[in-house]
Amino acid sequence: MDNAATRKSKVFSVKIVQLYKHLSINKKETVLSERLLQAGTGIGATLAKASCSVNNQEFLGMLYTALKACAETKYWLELLNDTALITEYEFNNTIEDCEELRTLLSAGIKSLRNPRPSVQ
Repeated sequence: MDNAATRKSKVFSVKIVQLYKHLSINKKETVLSERLLQAGTGIGATLAKASCSVNNQEFLGMLYTALKACAETKYWLELLNDTALITEYEFNNTIEDCEELRTLLSAGIKSLRNPRPSVQ
């Protein structure tokens, strides 16, 4: 996996932590926001662990785990938006980054599952 997903996931984690703080302090909402915090920061944490994988199969498994955390994060964002706990701006701004991460992770998984043949 290139560093783009790792960098993006760290920036995304910071954004998720800030959104969590906003929700818990200003909206007094902790249940959904804690689930969002866990899933959203879990993407980057899983990629950090993946960097220590002993083989490609383990690495691929970690990428799938990060992709699942990304899907869960999207779910919590949609639920927070549908219940009007976050603004449309907060939703659009965060979901866009979530989708970019999903795209990066999917591309990494695809490249590991279908490596390009070597040119000799």
